[in-house]
Amino acid sequence: MIQQTKLIVWPGKPYPLGATWDGEGVNFALFSEHAEKLELCLFDESGRREIHRVPIREQTDQVWHCYLPEGRPGWLYGYRARGPYEPNMGQRFNHHKLLLDPYAKQIRNGLKWHDAHFGYKIGHRNADLSYDRRDSALGMLKGIVVDPAFLLEGRRGNHWRAGVSHYRIE
Repeated sequence: MIQQTKLIVWPGKPYPLGATWDGEGVNFALFSEHAEKLELCLFDESGRREIHRVPIREQTDQVWHCYLPEGRPGWLYGYRARGPYEPNMGQRFNHHKLLLDPYAKQIRNGLKWHDAHFGYKIGHRNADLSYDRRDSALGMLKGIVVDPAFLLEGRRGNHWRAGVSHYRIE
């Protein structure tokens, strides 16, 4: 169940993209050309329970953004996007599906593959034109808000060490 307590939400800035901790709070920014509504979902430490859902109301040049002055490194998050579900037109918005921030600096919770990750019902007579209302959050990866001062612990070969995650630089 999502907590009913209110978080303070400021407009924020469209850049940089992703979740950016500035030492006082977190700016969230995500590009979407066709979304009609975007929600930021915050999770408990285990990543299993959504504890807040924040409507993002600000949009600048197709970048949705908000600033949470209470935000802190370590927060787990994802997004839900609403928009047209018109598969024949290439639009497949489904707010029941949690989206991983493509700009996340770090991710957590291993992906637990399940048919609920698909926006349509597997095996339905209308195939991929159907619509699946199951929530995918439980088995989905989540972004982690990081403190950039501690993001890069050192460089070894072609790998940057970021906590327990390794990023390969090509």
